[in-house]
Amino acid sequence: MRRPLPEPGRDWPAVKAEMLAYAEGDVRWREGRTAVYVFNAGPEVEQVQKEAYALFMAENGLGPSAFPSLKRMEEEVVGFGLSLLNGPEGARGTMTSGGTDSVTMAIKAARDHARKVRGVSGPLNVVLPRSAHPAFDKACAVMEIEVRRTPLQDLLADPAAMDAAADASTVMIVGSAPNFPYGLIDPIAALSDLAMARDLWLHVDACVGGYIAPFVRMNGGDIPPFDFELPGVRSISADLHKYGYCAKGASTVFFRSEELHRLMAFDFKDWPGGRMTTPTLAGTRPGGAIASAWAVMNVLGVEGYRRKHAQVTGARERIAAGAEALGFRVLGRPQLGLLAFTRDDVDCVALWAKLRERGWFTGVTTEPKSLHLMLSPIHAQVADAYLADLEWALGAVGGSAGVEARYA
Repeated sequence: MRRPLPEPGRDWPAVKAEMLAYAEGDVRWREGRTAVYVFNAGPEVEQVQKEAYALFMAENGLGPSAFPSLKRMEEEVVGFGLSLLNGPEGARGTMTSGGTDSVTMAIKAARDHARKVRGVSGPLNVVLPRSAHPAFDKACAVMEIEVRRTPLQDLLADPAAMDAAADASTVMIVGSAPNFPYGLIDPIAALSDLAMARDLWLHVDACVGGYIAPFVRMNGGDIPPFDFELPGVRSISADLHKYGYCAKGASTVFFRSEELHRLMAFDFKDWPGGRMTTPTLAGTRPGGAIASAWAVMNVLGVEGYRRKHAQVTGARERIAAGAEALGFRVLGRPQLGLLAFTRDDVDCVALWAKLRERGWFTGVTTEPKSLHLMLSPIHAQVADAYLADLEWALGAVGGSAGVEARYA
């Protein structure tokens, strides 16, 4: 029902109380009951997010000459990301509003590279594995670029299938680090070899993994090469508001060279208002998101991120082992903060619904049907509670744990 704007203004305390009342039906993410949408690094990081965002809430990243503070903070955040992702000398990047924005700008740059540098005319296409994020389809729909999705091999991108799908009109091939449905890192090294052999633009979608994989590697994790360390990688997307634990919406998109980076910008001067140049899809760019990202990254530092991500991978290992003890099969070999697990004799969607009754809001996949978790540091504290409720849900939908109850 449509609600009209109130005639006289209302007191802020009353408005605030109503807002909090609206939120009573939201998932209890601060209690760790959510494993999707929110990345909960704890109240101390949340406080930094809020205070830094509020300090620059009114400033606009569209005007770097008016707000050199934001320009400096963005440049430093980009530098942090490039240093983590093995950016070579001359690599460049920009903050965006989120992963879809980053992916869109990377495709825009690759399209312009195909048109202006390679001289490709006619219809264009992007080749990506079936597990790649729908953000690529959205961006291609906007730019009228054909999407060619290829079959997976062991839940991962199949370089041979992608090689067969690519042609002279291919503007980009894509690998994920990790893919979202299964939390698995595609064989980026093999895709890099393909890109080098055929002069293809390889984009690595590290929106989920870009700000966790380097630290997991520092912690001893066996993370394969996936970034600019590989010569065939021309661009990378990495979300700050995921495992960078920064306020939404903040992402980064990186390019191997300044020449490639320049292709993403929009530059227009044929109107009465003078020249308009924007680096991303957005015009106005919230200063709060830039400032919050800069603050969180400085407060955590390498040591803080390593600690937080050790909690994430520890929770993943704990939940994976517990799910397997209950008869589930973990899909692939997840190495970061995502995992999916299934049982052939149980309707996992029904399990998901039962877990909702106890306040858990997580994800599901459809191929195969499985429970999907994207974990945060908070989940190290609630892993056993989740497993206990998973065991309860399993019994409630008619599945047998097959082992002695251990989480009750």
